[in-house]
Amino acid sequence: MTPPNLTVVQHPLVVHYLTVIRDRRTAPREYREMTRRLSWLLVAEATADLPLLPTEIETPMEGGFVGGRLAKPTVLVPVLRAGLGMVEGALDLLGESSIGYIGLQRDEETARPVGYYNKLPPVSGARVLVLEPMLATGGSLAAAVDLVKAAGADDIVCVCVVTCPEGAETMAERHPDTPVYTAGHDRELDPRKYILPGLGDMGDRLFGTPH
Repeated sequence: MTPPNLTVVQHPLVVHYLTVIRDRRTAPREYREMTRRLSWLLVAEATADLPLLPTEIETPMEGGFVGGRLAKPTVLVPVLRAGLGMVEGALDLLGESSIGYIGLQRDEETARPVGYYNKLPPVSGARVLVLEPMLATGGSLAAAVDLVKAAGADDIVCVCVVTCPEGAETMAERHPDTPVYTAGHDRELDPRKYILPGLGDMGDRLFGTPH
């Protein structure tokens, strides 16, 4: 059963781009570009409920047109290092965003997150998008949301590329008030706590580093 705070975005372009980055033959250059495009679509979904401020402007044809501008600031918080691959696509849509960084790495023996860096801009009153491509056990993403909440955020959305039941359940238990958007909800974790069918190590594939 899918947790109520998890949304799987099923746009045909999302399926297409996700298939490309799942493919083991996809080289880093194409991998980065497809991740950027996929991030556009996921971020668009994750911000679909942002409030608008009615704004009167003058078009080249006439005055008095009332449109809308975003009524609250946005903050992007990639979880290092794989989250960096989503920042450029997010900025294409939310170019005025502030950016924070949270560094977490997985202890390979315990599979638990170990923090090594945390630098956040002001988050109070903003929509904070936590960019974490892989939601495996859920420990890293839950820890990142802990840090963002501790900094004063009360409007947080997580944007992932792939999730799995174990990670989604962790987020539903620890942060039931925090929506999670994903391109794919995968089957399970293997004994090493890697997502199946997954897409490999996203950081290694984005940056061309050996696993």
